[in-house]
Formats: sequence, structure tokens, C-alpha cells
Amino acid sequence: MARTVPGRTDRVVVVGAGLAGLSAALRLRGAGREVTVVERAPGPGGRAGRVELRGYALDTGPSVFTAPELVADALAAVGEKPEHRLTLVPLETTYRARFADGSHLDVHADVDAFAAEVEALCGPGEAAALRRYLADLAELYRLQLSTFIDRNLDTPLDLLGPELVALVRRGGFGRLSRHVERHFTDDRLRRLFSFQALYAGVSPYRAIAAYAVIAQLDIGAGVWHPVGGIAAVPRAMAAAAADAGVEFRYGTSVERLDGAGRRVTGVLTDDGERLPADVVVVTVDSPERLVPGFARRRRPVYSPSCVALHVGVRAELPGQAHHTISFGAAWREVFAELTRDGRPMSDPSLLVSMPSVTDRSLAPDGGQVLSIVAPTPNLDPGSGGNPDLDWTTLTPRYREEVLAALEGRGWTGLTAAIEVEHVDTPLTWAAQGMAAGTPFALAHTFGQTGPFRTPTLPRRGPENVVLAGSSVQPGVGVPMVVISGRLAAERITGPSRAGVATMAPPGTARTR
Repeated sequence: MARTVPGRTDRVVVVGAGLAGLSAALRLRGAGREVTVVERAPGPGGRAGRVELRGYALDTGPSVFTAPELVADALAAVGEKPEHRLTLVPLETTYRARFADGSHLDVHADVDAFAAEVEALCGPGEAAALRRYLADLAELYRLQLSTFIDRNLDTPLDLLGPELVALVRRGGFGRLSRHVERHFTDDRLRRLFSFQALYAGVSPYRAIAAYAVIAQLDIGAGVWHPVGGIAAVPRAMAAAAADAGVEFRYGTSVERLDGAGRRVTGVLTDDGERLPADVVVVTVDSPERLVPGFARRRRPVYSPSCVALHVGVRAELPGQAHHTISFGAAWREVFAELTRDGRPMSDPSLLVSMPSVTDRSLAPDGGQVLSIVAPTPNLDPGSGGNPDLDWTTLTPRYREEVLAALEGRGWTGLTAAIEVEHVDTPLTWAAQGMAAGTPFALAHTFGQTGPFRTPTLPRRGPENVVLAGSSVQPGVGVPMVVISGRLAAERITGPSRAGVATMAPPGTARTR
């Protein structure tokens, strides 16, 4: 049984209205707690931001939305149904992978359709390998869900059990690159099923094979688009929480936590107000700056960062997919540049999202919105980053390089058609309070995974301060931070599995 907050827990203050804070607030309110959410921004969302310019709606945070059942479950905690707050559109083509040799592969949520694409591009042998690999991913995912992801962990001993033994036997602690190479001979498929390691903040040549399950979420279980953009998700969660009685204080920063001994008794805001609290849920990236007595067990290692270029273009750009992974020719060397040498990718692989293909509410007639994400080093030299990169002067040139790369890969006319744009770099991420200037938080190295990652209820610091968000268990990404909010709430209310849906098993997401 995971530890819980001792003593009275009636009044809870949640610091941060991102997805983790909103998830926690919904569950706590559903359990009868008095909840106040304090957010320094003018509205909800956190990393899932939004910029609206001249009729273009640009999501400035996550661009890929998976595991909608987790958001549905959070809404259900206050008696809400997701269809009353959100419209979710399943994507038949979850990704289009474009390779440096000019070939491309459409990744489908439907296994038969995906296998047919692979057979046409790579041959029947690789199509058969794909089916075996997807089945392997589903089993790997099942083993990890209950072991590493979907519960609070206090010590490594919490992992002991038959699932861990099975995970070891399946090679879950070997290298991801070797795990993928054992299944596929075609280099294009090897890249397709290993690039997700960057989501976890590590090179596929260093990541453990267990991280292959990241592909299970967006390739095996499918991708969805929330109408109105991904920023519509936190807005829906916040609206449901407010209607259920959660109080929101937007445009308000937390100066410090107030208390004595082992307990915090209140939250002091920048306008001098003191909010009394029996428990505080902290979702900031660097809790050590706010939580008295809290300290990480070791020097943190951070994920690479990125330059994110969000543009509104007056062009149709016909034939492009909702999500495109544009692979460069280089592979192993670019990971060394990102995580060891502190240099931007010389031959970048890019994630390009054009959600207006699916959702015309995001752009004016004749226009499209695009988000172009180029991984870059972070600002922490101890994590292979480079604080000396002058992004103030480098950004205009790097922007031109990224756009030129896309023009050369089939996005002809993109640059000249740009009407509005918003650019984020490691410097702007840092200015938003993200440690090491990266929106991807702590890397999922072995020493920062599972019970070795900061728990939602640390042993150091006040006994009634709970953590949630990307830098704590279970980890980075929209599904994980939504789960972290639930795990944080359970540190306060105790575990209650009645009516709680976990992440949907493979193949079920389309039926929700």
C-alpha cells in the first residue's frame, strides 16, 4: 500500500492549472475536498498553450493526443461525460513517415491497413514482422502498465512481482535500438519504432527496450484530435472542475508555502493573500524552488529541448497529413549531437503537425496551421546540453534552416505563405519556468524511471505536500501527466479503484 498524507486533508490548494493539476483537482473535488487552483497564467493549460493570431489558432504545446480514456476518467470523477465537454476525432492515419530516400509510409491505427502499407513499401516479410512486433508491444505494455506506470511507487521493492520477472525475460531492460533491430531488417521501420525514445529524453541507443511501449500509445492504440485543438482539453477539464465547485485563481503566482515543522498550513500568493491549506499539490517543474526541505536524491538529467515553430500559412498545402515525421538521412550521429555534443541536429528529423487538415476551425479559409518541432540540446551541460548557445541570435537562422529543410522535403511554397508565427526555443521554455529550458522535463534514464523517479509523495520535505507533473512519477507526456494527477490525488484520498478506468488496452481506444 502506497503512503498517504497523514492528518486532515479537507482543504487542498493545487499549484498549477496544467493537465496534471487539473487531473488532480477533478479527482479531489469528486472525493469531496475543498479545492483551490492557483495558476500564474491568465487561463488553464500549462504546457498545453494557445496563441491566436489573425484567425489562426496555434497550439504551442503538445501536438499529439493519445489515451483519451484518461481525460474521460478524470471528468467522470465529478460526474461529467467527455462528450459533453469535448469532441474527439480519431485519426485514421496517425502519422505519415517521410524518409530521406523519398519514400513514405502511412501509419494506421487499424493493424490490417498498417500491415498493407508496410507490405507495399517493405515487402511481406516486414509486414509479418510488423504484426509480431505490435503484438509484442501490446504485451510489453500490459506488463509495464501495472508495474511502472499506473500506481504510486515508494521503493524499488514495490516492483517485485511476476510482471517484473516477465518484463526481464522479454528483454525489457536491454537497449531499445537492439530490441527494434531484432524485429525489423528495414532501416525505415527501425527508425519509425525507435524515434519515440526522444519523447522519453534519451537516445534509442541508450534507452532501455521497455520504452518501446511509447509507440504503443500513438501507433498501437491510435491518435485523436480534440476539435478546437489540444488546448481545448485543459479548457474542458477546467470548466468541468469549476462547475463542480473548484475555485480558480488565474493570474496569480505562489510566493512560498507557509508552515511550521513537518506541515504546510497555507500558500502565500504574490498579491499578499494567504490561502489556508491542509494539503498542497505542487505541479511546477522544479519543486525544490518552492517546497521547503525538498531535495532530489541525485543530480537530475534533463531531456533534450526543442525549437517549436508554429505558423499560420495562406496556402492549402494539399496532400499533407495531420501528423508527419520527416526523417533526415543522418540518425545515430544526430542523437550524439543532441545528447552529448550540445549541438543542434545537422540533419534534423522533424515532427510536423497540421491539425487544420482535420479541424477547419483552427485556420481561416484557404489557410493552414502548422507546428514544426525540431529537437535541440537543452541548457544544462550536465545533461549534454549547452547553455552557451545564443538562441537570441541563433533562432532566426535556425528557423530558416528548418523551413528550408521542409521545402526540400516536399513542403513547397511553405515559407513564402507564412502569415503569422510563434517560435519557442530553450530560452523561452526556461522563461516559462521549465528546468534546463526543455518542455520534456527529466529524462527517463534508468535512474529516473519508476521508483527511481521522484515519487508523488516525497520523503523529504513537508508531509502534506504532494507532487504531480512531468518531473515525477510516472513521467513525461500527456497521458503520463494526467495519470500523475490521479496518483497525486490518491496520496490524499487513498486509492479508490471503483469506477476508475486505467489506460485502455490495445485495440479498445476506437470503441470509446
